[in-house]
Amino acid sequence: MSGHLHEDMKSRVIDISGASPHKCMKCGKCSASCPSFDEMDIKPHQFVSYVNNGDIEALMASKSLGKCLSCFACVERCPRDVKPGKIVDAARQMLIRQQGQAMLTPEDVPELLDPEVPQQLLMSAFRRYSR
Repeated sequence: MSGHLHEDMKSRVIDISGASPHKCMKCGKCSASCPSFDEMDIKPHQFVSYVNNGDIEALMASKSLGKCLSCFACVERCPRDVKPGKIVDAARQMLIRQQGQAMLTPEDVPELLDPEVPQQLLMSAFRRYSR
């Protein structure tokens, strides 16, 4: 992939997320607060490095996109307001747009209902993944 396309994807992630990856000081507080840390192949503190390096395709291919709970504990814990969770959210949105399809339909929602899952989470996912 050309350097120009890498920079374009990097810029899109930053624009969508509102993140400031250049501010990261690699303290690891984001990863320490992540409830899904053990299940991720790319950890929250690494999301930022992937963006800084322009390696957005690897981030988009990561299983971390599906493992991130979008709880934004990493965003809250970051002392530099880098917003690593919002980077993952932006990569998800780019992946969905790239696929050009809805990943969640109204018919999918009933089988996702679970008394343990907050309804707000389902509604947020439906809005985000049905565009």
